[in-house]
Amino acid sequence: MNELKIFTPATIANISCGFDVLGLALDTIGDEMTIKKVTQKGIRITKIIGQNIPTETHKNVAGVAALALLSEIECDFGFEIEINKKIKPGSGIGSSAASSAGVVWAINELMNKPFNTIDLVRFAMEGERLATGVAHADNVAPALFGGFTLVRSYEPLDIISIHTPKELYATIIHPQIEVKTADARNILKTTVSLKDAIKQWGNVGGLISGLYTEDYDLIGRSLEDHIVEPIRSILIPAFNLVKQQSLLAGALGCGISGSGPSIFALSRGKETALKVAKSMKLVYDEIDIDYDIHVSKVNKQGIKIL
Repeated sequence: MNELKIFTPATIANISCGFDVLGLALDTIGDEMTIKKVTQKGIRITKIIGQNIPTETHKNVAGVAALALLSEIECDFGFEIEINKKIKPGSGIGSSAASSAGVVWAINELMNKPFNTIDLVRFAMEGERLATGVAHADNVAPALFGGFTLVRSYEPLDIISIHTPKELYATIIHPQIEVKTADARNILKTTVSLKDAIKQWGNVGGLISGLYTEDYDLIGRSLEDHIVEPIRSILIPAFNLVKQQSLLAGALGCGISGSGPSIFALSRGKETALKVAKSMKLVYDEIDIDYDIHVSKVNKQGIKIL
């Protein structure tokens, strides 16, 4: 096998209470990538469709992630990468993570899997370092593992796959503005109060428990963010109104997807998720902001061969 075409999913990171440690993979949104094994050594990005992003290897997250992988194995060949970029950079649904995770997954497949999935997360994190200045794993981990993931530890890297309830759906609205992850990080406080930290720990534990037991009410009660959302929400037009209307439409919970500006809601069942989508649309139609909207099951597989 010398060539792979793959679907590499968009992701929701943080999931309200789990800043930099929780994430989930989406099923209906993602990039397509083609990776070819070639005789010339090194990594070359030969084609990008859909977005105006660099093709220079050291300036592209996929190129940097691929180089991180190749730095740990000897091979007498190289790889060419084509990217059909369907996730807009700065959307808050893991655009850089999709490229970073997809390329290392495909190269690993073409090399007969010398690396495990934790290794692939580690390589993909270097792409995130280029994109955001921080090598975080809350997007690349669910893209590579599928479903919900918890980054239990960064040093050493320890990723836990979390059970996905059967009826859980995500609704995501992406207002057509860009919030750069690096900028969204720069406005955060560097310290938090013990009171807020205790609330956040309780919600993380409650969310994990709710996912495993398929207790949808507990999932909803746990989708609260006392640390990041109060600060980042000011960057997102009508965030509080979208959240309010989503909850009235039946969502279990609603929050900022990654660093924003996308807003996500989790619901029990597709019918409710579609009602939530309608409520989100009405808010942005009223204030005349362009948007994309998606309804998706949680993608338990992650990256897929097309």
